[in-house]
Amino acid sequence: MRAPKNPRARKPRRRRARLVDYPRHGRRGLRRWLPSWRQGLGGIAFLVGSLCCLFAFVYASVDIPDENAAARREANVYYWADGTQMVSTGEVNRQNVRLSEIPDAVENAVIAAENDTFYSDSGVSPKGLVRAAVNMVRGQETQGGSTITQQYVKNTYLSQDQTVTRKVKEFVIALKVDRKKSKQEILQGYLNTSWFGRGAYGIEAAAHAYYGIPARQLNPSQGAALAALLKGAEQYDPSVSAVNHHRSEARWQWILDRQVKAGLMKPEVREKFTTYPEPHKESRTTSLGGQTGYLVDVANKYIKQHTSLTDKDLARGGYKIHTTFDKGKVQRLKGAVERVLDRDIDPKKRAADKGVQVGAASVRPSDGAIVALYGGADATRHFTNNADTSGVPVGSAFKPFVLASALENGIRTSGGKSGGKQASGKGGASVEPSVGRDAPWQAVSTGSFYDDNGFLQGSGVPTPGGSSSDITSTAGRATAGPDSTHPTLRQALAKGGNATYVRLGKDVGWERVRRTAVASGLLEDSMARLERTFPVGTSTPSAIRMAGAYGTFANRGLQHDPYSVTKVAKDDETVEAEGLTRPGARRALDPDVADEAATAMRGVGTSSVHRPVVAGRTGDQDRLRSAWFTATTEELSTAVTMFRTSPDKPQLLPMSGVGGASSQHGNVFPVRIWRDYVKGQES
Repeated sequence: MRAPKNPRARKPRRRRARLVDYPRHGRRGLRRWLPSWRQGLGGIAFLVGSLCCLFAFVYASVDIPDENAAARREANVYYWADGTQMVSTGEVNRQNVRLSEIPDAVENAVIAAENDTFYSDSGVSPKGLVRAAVNMVRGQETQGGSTITQQYVKNTYLSQDQTVTRKVKEFVIALKVDRKKSKQEILQGYLNTSWFGRGAYGIEAAAHAYYGIPARQLNPSQGAALAALLKGAEQYDPSVSAVNHHRSEARWQWILDRQVKAGLMKPEVREKFTTYPEPHKESRTTSLGGQTGYLVDVANKYIKQHTSLTDKDLARGGYKIHTTFDKGKVQRLKGAVERVLDRDIDPKKRAADKGVQVGAASVRPSDGAIVALYGGADATRHFTNNADTSGVPVGSAFKPFVLASALENGIRTSGGKSGGKQASGKGGASVEPSVGRDAPWQAVSTGSFYDDNGFLQGSGVPTPGGSSSDITSTAGRATAGPDSTHPTLRQALAKGGNATYVRLGKDVGWERVRRTAVASGLLEDSMARLERTFPVGTSTPSAIRMAGAYGTFANRGLQHDPYSVTKVAKDDETVEAEGLTRPGARRALDPDVADEAATAMRGVGTSSVHRPVVAGRTGDQDRLRSAWFTATTEELSTAVTMFRTSPDKPQLLPMSGVGGASSQHGNVFPVRIWRDYVKGQES
């Protein structure tokens, strides 16, 4: 028989079940601390779930940002008349191009080098992200393993900081960009934003920097060499060192082989490329030194005058500007100036040679295109463009406009050797004096000359608006014919004759002379006051305008305004084409008048040139502080001016003694520059 239970006896306590049996109950030693397989799987599932939630949160919170300022910034690119690149300007040397303008072989080289799964992946590399995290823990750089899409995101939307935070953002944004944009858009953006060294961002700038050609002309071998630079331009630019060259050539070969392995290039095509395509020596195309800055200055002025684009617009960049400048002629003109200055001007030897400046310009008479100019020694050191500056008196080179006005309009004179008294207007300003309002109009020819009494002899053709009965008879009032003291208008044009042209300008009328000069191409605001010396060149046109105006004589009286830009485009669209459309030729002079004036001008300082030339120059009688020579043929009109300046004096310095006592106030040097330049054109 069982004994009865003791009611006071304590019942055994039941163990509460723990949510997580860890440390494990009922285990001793090491086994107590080892999780069970269920616990291990649960922990992994929890970790994965947590990471997924975190990723979902990050993915939802990180949007595709706006493009950064650096990605939007482009250079303005200026092109020579033949279409080759002259210079790119701006903080960033980049010119965006469409993917259709980049050869397939170049695209394939980049894909093979950087991301051969580009067209099949989701735009990211998880391995790259893990590698970045590991490197950060080790204290190393976080870069490495990025896809083309990730690199595009970094270039376009983010900074270049090497941090895990930036890497995570890059990863997430790359996923979104890959879903939002096509692979072609991503590849185009990547090729336009990548750094290639030598100051070049993007494949277009790189093609010019390394091979001097646009990207569309790159061959597969050159494309592979440029693709090698994406691994690090500082290490793979072959011009930096022999080690770099070896490294670059090895990677070039690897990229070509890689294309074959990835099915992006046929083996028989690969076999054609056995010689490394040596790039040009480094020459930054962003420099505005030498003559380039002056050329850009003239082009920009023309754009602003003929379109609504402003300095602010141009500063934003992205414009492709096609100019009229001829690279060969610019170089020859520069060489001609420098040879004369080096040979004949010596500031160390003569104080009179200090501060000598030269400006020159060449214009095509048939349409007004500015093909060359010389603005000074260097645009980064001498900031005034001597070819496009007003302020240098033109002297006797102005006389052809006086002659042309006389031939066109005729003269009205009452004689008298003094030429009449100068009249004054309000405030002392000179006004045009009366030249015999009751006297009949008298025709003029280049063989006419003034007699002892101040009457013009040798006329015989009525002027437009007049008749033969209007021609004054001067028989019996003059010397028998022209001589050294009574030069013809043609002789006075070639040998000085300031007194003759002072009188001729008065008899024609200063206002008529001014109208003729402006109609021929000089600017109204460069004209001097209408006073006694106005006909002998107190006006201050630029070399560009003088070259263009002389071209009117060679062009039989048809005038073209000088122009320097033929096209401005942005994003492959022409900008304000109507504003850049050149106006047609304007009739400035009667064809016969232009021909007669041109005939009179031929031979002025051009005896060594064996072709018809219309020329004008300053001479011994000019006491102005400048020397000029302007000459034109049917093909090219060129003006050269020389003068002296000093930084601490606003006025021009005297030209007497420049180049030595025999230099005729420096008048010989513009002629020498022109002759040297023309010889270069003919050789």
